[in-house]
Amino acid sequence: MARLLWPALRVLLLLEVAAAVSFLHHRYEEMVQALFRVQNECPYVTRIYSIGRSVQGRHLYVLEFSDHPGIHEPLEPEFKYVGNMHGNEVLGRELLLQLSEFLCEEYRRGSERVTRLIHDTRVHIMPSMNPDGYEVAAKQGPDSIGYLTGRNNANGVDLNRNFPDLNTFMYYNGEISGPNHHIPLPDNWKSQVEPETLAVIQWISNYNFVLSANLHGGAVVANYPYDKSQDTRFRSHRRTFNTPTPDDKLFQKLAKTYSYAHGWMHRGWNCGDYFADGITNGASWYSLSKGMQDFNYLYTNCFEITLELSCNKFPPEEDLERQWMANREALVAFIEEIHQGIKGMVSDENNNGIAGAVISVQGISHDVTSGDMGDYFRLLLPGTYTVTASAEGYQSQTVTTTVGPAAPSLVHFQLKQDVVRKPPERKASGSRMNKALQKKVVPRATHRGTQR
Repeated sequence: MARLLWPALRVLLLLEVAAAVSFLHHRYEEMVQALFRVQNECPYVTRIYSIGRSVQGRHLYVLEFSDHPGIHEPLEPEFKYVGNMHGNEVLGRELLLQLSEFLCEEYRRGSERVTRLIHDTRVHIMPSMNPDGYEVAAKQGPDSIGYLTGRNNANGVDLNRNFPDLNTFMYYNGEISGPNHHIPLPDNWKSQVEPETLAVIQWISNYNFVLSANLHGGAVVANYPYDKSQDTRFRSHRRTFNTPTPDDKLFQKLAKTYSYAHGWMHRGWNCGDYFADGITNGASWYSLSKGMQDFNYLYTNCFEITLELSCNKFPPEEDLERQWMANREALVAFIEEIHQGIKGMVSDENNNGIAGAVISVQGISHDVTSGDMGDYFRLLLPGTYTVTASAEGYQSQTVTTTVGPAAPSLVHFQLKQDVVRKPPERKASGSRMNKALQKKVVPRATHRGTQR
């Protein structure tokens, strides 16, 4: 009897697996079902949560992979993928659903690589940042979609032109030797952004993300910051300016990791364009204001790149499997890039973690800060670096460390409390000195977005 039942059982199992990884376009309800199916298949290493709702009330769901879902473990970095920011650019949405199923299946199978990734990294996957726009695009059908149909959210706003313009502050700060990291938001920023943008900003404010990519379509290239050029007088695609960050070499390495693990991105010639190594500086391609990847770099500790993954923004279903096979290794390899550079704890003399401590690397004018538990992560290329940790009320500490090509180097800091000294009393004649120490007033940022 068992011999008779086994062939039928095997067919049912194969059908179940096939249904789980079907290469189909998923409408909103189908996408939600796919996410919860993965959570049901891997309940001990996954968690589903919503960061907010779209204009039309759809949840912005995130699927988390971790050996301790819902908990930040000290020294375990946080990673995120965001798809479908433009509603009509849908390949990223489908790839992230496939990736979710793949990670779950490989973990259940006992894959050493995926098990190590999930145990050492907290991975957050948001298949759709713009579910309302997707529904508009999907109703048209893949064969009749206009180039811009469904691109914007339900209020007609391009979400990748909707983040606070911190580049303007950053370029001004550069002229006065000010910071280009953790730039404060304008006072009225909440009134200027869409519900989806607000949800993402609050999300990345609550999680200490280290590395990220957002998935787009319409080209095949890995694009890295800065997206916005400092010189905004020329907006034609013929007048482009390479605008590197202080971490330019690192960003190039991150982008190449994806492009060379991809099936054909690294070849350069795609969609009628040519990009050497399949990568480009954003502003060198064209200047884009108020974009998400620049915002991540200027406001948080997160290094984000933008992945343009297909010439066809809404590829036919018969092309989805080929696209998945071309991107599968790249999607995993890019997550693994989070484990490089240095990381460690910043604590006081009683071994209490210090949140918000500033980690500075000599020669790279871009700092990161420690998280709520005092742990920090600083992505760096192999080399020898002089690193300083500082925090208000504590004496700073500087060390020299060497970073290798494999795992990150552990560099811990224990800061001594600063001795508080009573300042000397000022004489009346010191009023002239007070006037000389008046602070400069930083002008408000202008919000002039470009349009493709």
